[in-house]
Amino acid sequence: MDTSWLWTLLLCLLISAMLIYSTWNKMYRKRNLPPGPTPIPLFGNVMQIKRGEMVKSLIELGKKYGDIYTLYFGPSPVVILCSYRAIKEALIDQAEEFSGRGAIPSFDQYFQGYGVVFTNGEEWKNLRRFSLSTLRNFGMGKRGIEERIKEEAQFLVAEIKSYKEKPFDPTNILVQCVSNVICSVVFGNRFEYANKDFQNLLSLFQSVFQETSSSWGQLLNMLPAVMNHVPGPHKNIIRDMNKLEDFVLQRVKENEKTVDPNSPRDLIDSFLIKMQQENKNPTSPFHMKNLIATILSIFFAGTETVSTTLRHGFLILLIHPEIEAKLQEEIDRVVGQNRSPTIEDRNKMPYTDAVIHEIQRLSDVIPMNVPHLVTKDTKFRGYTIPKGTNIYPLLCAVLRDPEQFDTPSKFNPNHFLDDKGCFKSNDGFMPFSTGKRICLGEGLARMELFLFLTNILQNFKLHSESGLTEDNIAPKMKGFANYPTSYQLSFIPR
Repeated sequence: MDTSWLWTLLLCLLISAMLIYSTWNKMYRKRNLPPGPTPIPLFGNVMQIKRGEMVKSLIELGKKYGDIYTLYFGPSPVVILCSYRAIKEALIDQAEEFSGRGAIPSFDQYFQGYGVVFTNGEEWKNLRRFSLSTLRNFGMGKRGIEERIKEEAQFLVAEIKSYKEKPFDPTNILVQCVSNVICSVVFGNRFEYANKDFQNLLSLFQSVFQETSSSWGQLLNMLPAVMNHVPGPHKNIIRDMNKLEDFVLQRVKENEKTVDPNSPRDLIDSFLIKMQQENKNPTSPFHMKNLIATILSIFFAGTETVSTTLRHGFLILLIHPEIEAKLQEEIDRVVGQNRSPTIEDRNKMPYTDAVIHEIQRLSDVIPMNVPHLVTKDTKFRGYTIPKGTNIYPLLCAVLRDPEQFDTPSKFNPNHFLDDKGCFKSNDGFMPFSTGKRICLGEGLARMELFLFLTNILQNFKLHSESGLTEDNIAPKMKGFANYPTSYQLSFIPR
């Protein structure tokens, strides 16, 4: 049997592959991008990323190539920033150039550039300005939102008491209490913890976050052109996002029937009123797609991050009961047992403030940050970064930068305390990112963390039979979000 045709075909394929690689390599070397591992045509640097360990892989590559390097997600270059100095120089010193929102294919398949988190240019500026103004009007940064959080904290305490010291996983009740604060602003009301629609809504949010952080989500973000045509669990992301949209759209339609232009009840009303005011402007960013996407963005940013930080915090305190005892001593001394903690108490509670900051630092909930994008051809440290290039300012590298923190991998509240025991700030503390894209809910998140934690520790001691150790504290550092080890704990009334 004549097989010469087969050898000819193989030879042609080999020659073609060599020519493609040679052309690609010349184009790759010609660019004045930061150094990095040589990519494979079409697939980029996917082989340099360990399955299920994307964040760890990025940190390891930073040790080899420096605190700014180039990686290829498929055929597209991505610039990685992995130190406090590099991120400060980019997001603060050259804030305008690095102010774009980069691509996250796992989320982009739904958001498609809509909403306050994912838009760019003037549309983003208008939406961010409106969102900040509206959130302030409904109490963010004012006493109004503090009262909502304090009220929710009492519902949380009552829910915990219903378990009567029995051990349980705190995930659900923490997600519910934090989400209810967002619900009160967005929808104008809170939900009972037993409400089935509410439980279903939150389970969808958790599912999206977990799928995005999984190995499948990792591959989708690196090779969207391939993974969009491959079946797998990553397909659940768009399915669950569409279900979340149905829930929000139903609430929007209810508001449309009774909205009063002179008296908005919540963020939905405010957006609907703005839509009506600008309905003759064809370029207005105030339309239904941006409304739905903005609401979902605020939910994602405000629910999972804070509740996951609290879960990390309780885990840390279970392993360090001496820190829990010092916190409760400060709560008893400043607040006592006859009233609930207030935000004003925070200024008199430096140890509690330091512990919360250290919980945020070590838990590192969004380790890769949400990607940025350069808005024009940008000179940076002698390199040229083309307009539209994705930038990953790794928050995990800043929050563990040895130049900023004495014991970067260990829980140490002294990172935020001076020699006199007073609270001190640290430039490396960036859990909310920094620059023009800093999280718009930072003030709300800080209030929630303080009031929820102090209310719980005022009323309960934490206890677990799970045999937890220091190894359980370390975040998994796998993908988009860091989740703590699953654990059970009991809340013992004080």
